[in-house]
Amino acid sequence: MIKYSVLLILLVLAFSCGDSNESRFDQLNKSAEWNLDMYDYCTDNWQTQWFLDGKKAKVEYSDMGMNFCAGPKNSDDAHHAVLWTRQSFKGDVKIEYTYTRTDSQCINVNNLYIQALGTGDGFFDKDIFQWNKYREVPAMRKYYFNMNTLHVSYAAFPRVNQDPENDYVRLRKYPVKQGEFEKSEILPLFSGTGLFLPGETYKITVIKTATELFFNVKGKATEKLFYWKLTKNQSPEEGRIGLRHMYTRSANYKDFKVYTR
Repeated sequence: MIKYSVLLILLVLAFSCGDSNESRFDQLNKSAEWNLDMYDYCTDNWQTQWFLDGKKAKVEYSDMGMNFCAGPKNSDDAHHAVLWTRQSFKGDVKIEYTYTRTDSQCINVNNLYIQALGTGDGFFDKDIFQWNKYREVPAMRKYYFNMNTLHVSYAAFPRVNQDPENDYVRLRKYPVKQGEFEKSEILPLFSGTGLFLPGETYKITVIKTATELFFNVKGKATEKLFYWKLTKNQSPEEGRIGLRHMYTRSANYKDFKVYTR
């Protein structure tokens, strides 16, 4: 009887926590304190508001949005790609955009970098544009060793995988020390989301404060909220927003907005 009572209490707490996260997200999302700092319709020259890491990438824009494609060769670091906002954003941020997968891969990862600065150590100036040329081959290690940022992986799959339902959403914090990459993960990890299907459009809303990160995904038939608690040293204070595609991955972006407060 005691075991059942404990289980019931844990279930109630879990559901209460979920409801609390939803309420907190709605409150923050609707707040009148947000100021719109960037709005790209993604239907005109992308170079006006973005710059690119990776020579093998393609960025094509039309009335349908901005189609961002990493290089086609799997397991070749030169075929990774990152698009960075030219603007830098300070404080709490809210990021909104529509996302449509234009690949059918079930391997490799899409990332969102939130407020990235260089570490400031030697060559790696806090202004990451200053060492953009170093990232012409955008190997992951050049980012996680040398940048202070949060990184959300989504529409993400293991590098060796054949199951299209084996996706995940994961949060990491950079920089990391040599040999300690796994320590960069901020739990929980969310697996098998059922989201980010090829050709389907999703509205993504990300809110980062000093203590919390919300990642909300809304499709035609479903909506899911992913939540992480942040400690003070895990929440960047300032920096650029980046869209990373590992080799072979592509997606269409539209109505990209960044708010601060």
